[in-house]
Amino acid sequence: MEENMPDPEHQRLLNANGSTHDQSHLEYQASARRKFLGSTTVVFFLILAAVSIFGWHERKLPSDPQEAVDLILSRTGVIDGHIDLPWAVRDLYRYNISAFDLEKSTPGHVDIPRLRKGHTAGFFWSAFVPCPDWPDHQAEATKDWDDFTGPNWRVRDTLEQIDDVRELIAKYWDTFRLATTSNDVEASMHEGRIASLIGIEGGHQLGNSLAVLRMYYALGARYMTLTHMCHNAFADSGGYLWPLPPRHHGLSEFGRTLIHEMNRLGMIVDLSHTSDETAAQAILESEAPVMWSHSSARSLWNVARNVPDHILAMISEEKKDAVVMVNFSADFIAGEGNATVEAVADHVEHIVKIAGKRHVGIGSDFDGIEKTPVGLEDTSKYPNLFVELYKRGWKPNELEDLAGRNFLRIFKKVEKVASKIQREGGLPSLDIYSARKDL
Repeated sequence: MEENMPDPEHQRLLNANGSTHDQSHLEYQASARRKFLGSTTVVFFLILAAVSIFGWHERKLPSDPQEAVDLILSRTGVIDGHIDLPWAVRDLYRYNISAFDLEKSTPGHVDIPRLRKGHTAGFFWSAFVPCPDWPDHQAEATKDWDDFTGPNWRVRDTLEQIDDVRELIAKYWDTFRLATTSNDVEASMHEGRIASLIGIEGGHQLGNSLAVLRMYYALGARYMTLTHMCHNAFADSGGYLWPLPPRHHGLSEFGRTLIHEMNRLGMIVDLSHTSDETAAQAILESEAPVMWSHSSARSLWNVARNVPDHILAMISEEKKDAVVMVNFSADFIAGEGNATVEAVADHVEHIVKIAGKRHVGIGSDFDGIEKTPVGLEDTSKYPNLFVELYKRGWKPNELEDLAGRNFLRIFKKVEKVASKIQREGGLPSLDIYSARKDL
């Protein structure tokens, strides 16, 4: 009898194995269910995200174009590459920020109610100082402005402009937030405040000193226009409505050093106002993407301040990344009497035709221009341009790119290049301008 009885140890192992197998099987089934539910959830949210990006809101948008655009811009807002509000404050109020109220209507194109109505998410406050003697004639702009034996009032006035900007941001802290990084811009938008960036409008404002550039950066400046309407020690200007006789034929050697230092700092190279030779050379010289903070398309209106097609082709897809932020000045769009919101939309679409929809933005030049297009008279009217483009078939995500995402992509890339240069041990350039006479 005992021969046919199972061995107790063998039976224990059988029972244990059977129990372990059953438990393992149950755990496997539970794990499989969890994985299935987890993957299903992930797929669901991926689909939801894709629908949101590629067409969800098209189906949800109101039928009225104005209402549709208001909804689109309420999600993203407009980032303007160039506003001259600081100069208007200087010109009208001698920097006395207690002499006016930005929360009420101002004489110019910009105030808080109109910024809000226009869905403004951010803009560059331009720290602008005119070229010496503010040349009215072409010959004046080609003079050698590099003899700094007297007081350098340009640096002083630029510092006053930067101070003006920072004080206004502080005064209206619940509306504006100083933004020195792309993350600051996004955080401002999340908070419902207007991201306030600072730009320097001309290399002549450096006093030919790279140390001054670094100090401007430390105070918050995040782009610098290489030239204004006069040549400087770094590069040739494009003048105003027609080209200037060249001085350097583009960049000087000191100008190339300037670009490398801007790349190292993380300051965007701005090519508005530059000559075609300067622009082409700067695109190739810069390790980081470049921008035009307030320029339009020369093929549609033939003035030197606009960007020609062969330069636009240099920033097309799979080439150098950049963004051209379209200027609203009637002088650069279609001439007085012909400049309309439709004409500005034509400039946007021409840039897109040559460079692509990822390379265009908004750079109104408000408070720095006298004549505006019909339908784009001030910052409250930004939506009119987007309505026109929406009627022409632009998709919501394309309008959001135009409104500000194209600029933010550029800004992030500039920051990334600067981080790389600094990680690899890039040192500040300590070059001194060769023609400087006080050393």
